[in-house]
Amino acid sequence: MLRKTDEVKVMRDPIHGYIHVEYQILWDCINAREFQRLRRIHQLGGDFQVYHTAEHTRFSHSLGVYEIVRRMVEEVDGLKNDLNEHEKVTVMLAGLLHDIGHGPFSHAFEAISGFSHEVYTKRILLEDSEIHRILCRADEQLPYAVASIISYEHPNELLNQIVSGQLDADRMDYLLRDAYATGTSYGEFDLERILRTIRIRDHQILVKESGIHSVQDYLMARYHMYWQVYLHPVARSFEGMLVQLFKRLRDLYPSDTIAMAPMFFPFLKEGEASIEEHFALDEAAAFYGFAQLMHSEDRLVCDLARRLLNRDLFEYVNIEDPQKIQQIRENIEKAGYDSRYYMFTDTVKQKAFSPYTIGDKKHNIWVLCEDRQIREITQVSDIVKAIAEVKGKVQTKVYYPAEITQAEVCG
Repeated sequence: MLRKTDEVKVMRDPIHGYIHVEYQILWDCINAREFQRLRRIHQLGGDFQVYHTAEHTRFSHSLGVYEIVRRMVEEVDGLKNDLNEHEKVTVMLAGLLHDIGHGPFSHAFEAISGFSHEVYTKRILLEDSEIHRILCRADEQLPYAVASIISYEHPNELLNQIVSGQLDADRMDYLLRDAYATGTSYGEFDLERILRTIRIRDHQILVKESGIHSVQDYLMARYHMYWQVYLHPVARSFEGMLVQLFKRLRDLYPSDTIAMAPMFFPFLKEGEASIEEHFALDEAAAFYGFAQLMHSEDRLVCDLARRLLNRDLFEYVNIEDPQKIQQIRENIEKAGYDSRYYMFTDTVKQKAFSPYTIGDKKHNIWVLCEDRQIREITQVSDIVKAIAEVKGKVQTKVYYPAEITQAEVCG
């Protein structure tokens, strides 16, 4: 039973004005412990080390994704009229809950745990959690339906596209929210225009040809946000140093030298941590663990934890010739540092627009042209065609302790 709240719940939001909630099941999920934990997870991983106002969380982003999904199913004719109430609430739940599996520092923790956040999201939905029980009270199959949308496996293709596609609620919220929180303008685009020009045909989300300029802005916003914010080298330094610390912890586990940080143990042993262990490790716990590790008898653990807490981050140098990496490694060793923990390489690549395929489904942006034909966006927009044909930009950097000079590192 999909019971509505006694009155519409509203929450102020800097991006959407208000978040509107009128179904009790959604309100109950927002107040569930697993969702409230997202208040304690930064949205942008290490970017708060670069942009001092980037303190927003996965909690606010998840609410924003939900709000865009809600508007889509209530304002876009092909969704409002063709989806039934159960489908609308299911996809709103998927938008709300799509990130509940994130670990500390968001995507950075995936390299540490060895599992994507989608794995833990699905486990939280399907195993014995508060959110699982809330969903089951309405419909025992609801957790599976929500999980199938998040993993892009729901039989109704439209529901998958709304949450995860080339023009989805997730990307539209995080671009606007992250630009706002970082104080940058790179991620801005006309959300209202895109929503007004979305159309549905044959279970496919389309955009009217008259909305093509807003979509072009959206694609360029995504490209610039990746290079200027998401892939910022200082943020990557913080995230890479997290990995280096956990590499050292894993090499020492189980040892008395790291006994003061038991919250990390489930992620040092073999296999997946339980969802309860995952729940317990938020960023507050992680920072407390770093503070405790500063008292470790292991010199490397103590130093890496100190650097993370005090923002004594690694410097970096751009590398065009991969053969130079071994020489840099030898130079770092000569300077007295163990290169296994005090050096790492990072290669990043990004294109402004690139269609991709999941299974047999091609993910592109489809345009409903004025002649009523449906065409790929590259056939309609010369701008998108040009940026799609440009070779992706690739950068490789080597990171090392800042007290070593670049001359020493590069020889």
